[in-house]
Formats: sequence, C-alpha cells, structure tokens
Amino acid sequence: MDLVQANPSLLIRLKPLDWLAAFLLLVGGAYVLDLYGTHMDVYEKAILIGAIPVFIGFAWRSNGVRNLMGVVALLALLGINLYHGDLARADQTFFLKYFLSSQTAIGWMCALFFMATVTYWLGLLARSDFAEQAGTGLTWCAVTMGFTGMLVRWYESYLIGADVGHIPVSNLYEVFVLFCLITALLYLHYEKRYNTRRLGGFVLLVISTAVGFLLWYTFSREAYEIQPLIPALQSYWMKIHVPANFIGYGSFALSAMVGVAWILRSKGILASRLPEPAILEDLMYKAISVGFGFFTIATILGALWAAEAWGTYWQWDPKETWALIVWLNYAAWLHMRLTKGLRGAILAWWAVVGLVVVTFAFLGVNMFLSGLHSYGSL
Repeated sequence: MDLVQANPSLLIRLKPLDWLAAFLLLVGGAYVLDLYGTHMDVYEKAILIGAIPVFIGFAWRSNGVRNLMGVVALLALLGINLYHGDLARADQTFFLKYFLSSQTAIGWMCALFFMATVTYWLGLLARSDFAEQAGTGLTWCAVTMGFTGMLVRWYESYLIGADVGHIPVSNLYEVFVLFCLITALLYLHYEKRYNTRRLGGFVLLVISTAVGFLLWYTFSREAYEIQPLIPALQSYWMKIHVPANFIGYGSFALSAMVGVAWILRSKGILASRLPEPAILEDLMYKAISVGFGFFTIATILGALWAAEAWGTYWQWDPKETWALIVWLNYAAWLHMRLTKGLRGAILAWWAVVGLVVVTFAFLGVNMFLSGLHSYGSL
C-alpha cells in the first residue's frame, strides 16, 4: 500500500502484457531452479534469483525489451527442443541447420547487423524515415537472433558434456557476440529515449567492425567451436564479471560514436541531419556514466575473483593495469564535465580517443602483452 501511495503511477501504467511477462519470468526461474538446482552452488542460485527481478524491471521499463525476451525465449526453447538431446541434429534438422543452431543464429545476427548499418546510412543520407525505421527493425532482429544463438549455444555446450557446459561468455568469440548485442541494445534504448534514429549509422559502424572481426576470428581460427573451460574460468564470478564489463565496453563504444557525430556536425558535415549538439553531449554523458558505473562494478568483481583464484586482489597484471587506465580515463572525463563544466569538442574527442584506449585494453593486451590473463590471447 505504501509503495502504491509513494508512486501511484507504477501500477497504473502496467499493462496485462507486463504482468504476463513478470509471471512467466517468475515461473521460468522457479522451473529452472527446480530442474537444475541440485547442480548449482549457492552463488549460482543467488545469481538466478537476483536476475529475475532485474529482468522484470527491464520488461516493465521497455516494451521493446519485454517483447525481445519473449521472442528470444520462444525461439531458444524451440531450438533446444529440436535437438532432442542429440547435437548431431544441428546438421540434420531444417530449422536448426538454417535458423536456430547457435552458429546459424549468430550468422544471421552478423548479416542483419551489416544490413542495418547500410539501411541506417541510407536513411541518414537520403533523409528517409522508412529506411531509418527499417534500420531499427533490422537491429532488433539482429539482437533477437544473437541472443537466441547465445542461449542455444549454452545448451549445446551441455550436450557435448556436463563437464563442458558453461555460460557462453568465456572466449573472444562469445564476448564479441556479447559486445555487439549489448552495444546494440544500449543504442536502441537511447534511440527511443531521444526520439532520433540519426545516430544509428554511426553506432552500427562500430558494431559492424566488431562483427567483421568476429567473422574473421570465426573462419580463421574456427573459434565457434565450444571448448571446455580452463580451470581459471571455472568460477561463478565469470557469470557476473564479464557481462558487467561488456555493458561498460558497449557504453563506451556508443559514446565514442556519438562523439564522432558531434565532431562531424561541428565541422558542418551532415550538420542539418544530425541531432543538436546539446542532445549529442547529453547522450555522450549518459552513455559514459552508465559505462563507468558498470565498469567500476566489473573491476571490483574482478578483484574479488582474483583474490579467490590467485590469493590477492591486485597483481598489476597487464590486463588489470589497463583496466585501471580505462577506469581513470573515464573518471577524469566525468570529473571534468561535472566539476569543471567542460563541454564541446574536447569531450567529444576525448570520448573517441577513449575507445582506442578501451580497444587496446580489450584486444591489444591480449595480442601484445602477457600475464595472468594470457589465456585470453588471440
């Protein structure tokens, strides 16, 4: 009663589909806990139970996310059911072979992101509302197929063997898919919030670049193959540390591409077709704020994971050192904006350069430096 009085609009604005989504999430969580609870430790149960209200909150806050969760759940369950416990059916069953196996679904994700990028740019250059709306639709479809592929891949890992099964956020192939999905979801959220699709082409460029790397990595290294986890990654910390980290990375990438749009607009390039500078600056600020918050959480979780795995919270390992550099970079960005009132070109360029720093922390360290995180090398 107190909750309703404090926020009378909370229940009024909820629709039957919102309540249905909440009910299905509760039932689904209870079913998973009942079916697999004996195989979970206390931390995994806590993560599952804690995730339910979070997903309910997402469903209530965004119709798009609510619909996404429903469609992804249906497609993933259909794919899982088609396997009948036999991984070989991935090449024998029509819908698995061409749509719903993890590799195929992620392939569709890649193609749809490329198409969305082209469509957004056509809409921007031709001032076509239809093309921009098509870009949004293609992006939602790409996210749907990507999340479906990730969930089916999770199930496929257990079909290989109970000791092999793991959440699909353990190697570069999987985290690049995660990066694309998180960045796209963040963009779609801000697209609706600011009521503009004019930035879709910019944000989808960085996603398409990641997709290009993902495809190269897939075909040159056969990275799509599911491998058992090495001992260092066999931890419940991975399930929360990695997603939090990539919400940070996705937010920073989004802010960088908004920074590119701000710089182009300030030079008179596409000036009449892009949002006002104040909107771009506000979006940059919000994206970096969200990214900084999640990256901070991920860094703390990483330190706790390190203490459990290596007996110390901090080793000045290259990966840890560059994570600190990324954190300090965006802490300084926020400090200069909030306390010094800095605006304009400096912050836009800073956001763009920040993506270079993030890219090196994410990939460069793996390629050129060695340390305790060398298991993540290319």
